Amino acid sequence: MVKEGKSTAMPKLRFPEFWNGPEWSEAKLEDLISTITPPAKLQSSSYLTAGRFPIVDQSQEHISGWTDDPEAVIRNSLPVIVFGDHTCVLKLVRQPFAQGADGIKILKAKTSISTDYLFHSLNHRPLVMEDYKRHFSTLKERRVFFPDIKLGEQQKIADCLTSLDEVIAAQGRFVAALKTHKRGLMQQLFPREGETLPLFRFPEFQGGTEWEERKLDELAKRGSGHTPSKTKTEFYNGGIKWVSLADSRRLDSGYISETSIEISEEGIVNSSAVLHAAGSVVLSRDAGIGKSAIMKGPMAVSQHFIVWTCDVKLLSNWFLYYLFQIMKPLLESVASGSTIKTIGLPFFAGLSVLIPPLAEQQRIADCLCSLDSQITTESKKLDALKHLVIQNSRILPERQNHGGCVHGALHADPDRLGAGFAVAFAPKKATQ
Repeated sequence: MVKEGKSTAMPKLRFPEFWNGPEWSEAKLEDLISTITPPAKLQSSSYLTAGRFPIVDQSQEHISGWTDDPEAVIRNSLPVIVFGDHTCVLKLVRQPFAQGADGIKILKAKTSISTDYLFHSLNHRPLVMEDYKRHFSTLKERRVFFPDIKLGEQQKIADCLTSLDEVIAAQGRFVAALKTHKRGLMQQLFPREGETLPLFRFPEFQGGTEWEERKLDELAKRGSGHTPSKTKTEFYNGGIKWVSLADSRRLDSGYISETSIEISEEGIVNSSAVLHAAGSVVLSRDAGIGKSAIMKGPMAVSQHFIVWTCDVKLLSNWFLYYLFQIMKPLLESVASGSTIKTIGLPFFAGLSVLIPPLAEQQRIADCLCSLDSQITTESKKLDALKHLVIQNSRILPERQNHGGCVHGALHADPDRLGAGFAVAFAPKKATQ
């Protein structure tokens, strides 16, 4: 057994070839790095959109701009870590670059620790931004754990986490490309302002009639909602899903199936709230203006929303959902109010929309639904990869105070932990 309170510096997971390796060392960050003074600091007004050398500053983007000035470029001591003194952003930079503006620290690892390993170690527990102040004085006090650089364990850990970062970046670019493709496709599938035909029509509808302008109230039944008295506990928690401002994050994702608050049948009877049918389209008219969704089941809404129940012979609910998505700029422009902007009910009473025949509506909706499904699938893969990084952070230790037994081998699925890991990992036992 480990003695109670015994402190160790070991990772929870370790590559098999290092199972019996020595305990890791510990040091303050300031003892492991030197800082690099750039030859120049470029002001944001001088950033180019293209150029010979990238500019790195403390913004979220890895590259913030470009310059053609060779005198401003840092060429030696690469790779380096760039730390945003105000924003706490960490960047690993391998290529010659210029520093943008002020507010960053350029860190170079000393000989006892590799720059790649140190970058991942700092990212394992990133510093949290506290207002807009300088944070390097806090960061340099950070305790860093590291194995002997001569044994190769640092490099193996860095290679593993770097490969995961590269996969995540590639998956992120793929998701972003799909979203960009969807935005471009929607602009072609719906007519531009002042036109009655879209730029693209599916082959079976080419040469068909122009889209028809109709009052939306002629195609769907419009309704709204209400908030039952909050002083009456019996009006709530009765199993009826109720869309409120608390559900803004659930909108713009196709179906809405859950709500933060539920009301009761008694709450509906004793207020102006209405139970809308499954398949109805809900639209936010103030906070989160223009955000929409399709009700997966019967739901009520607060007064902050408008609901349309489509006439199935005239209007596809999914077509209306995507129509609202592309109408967001218009919806945002008509909102008014000094404190909270809102869209007045008269706007919706007079709202007209352009629609094609029902079969073409459904074809457009099916196309966009299929693309949304792919975006959702790929986004889940991206989330899973990010979770994988959290799992793999167990190869980076934190000081642990043990008060019990250290048990046997920890088994893990290599498909979840990354190609660099073996199937089983044995945590190194602390000194008995």
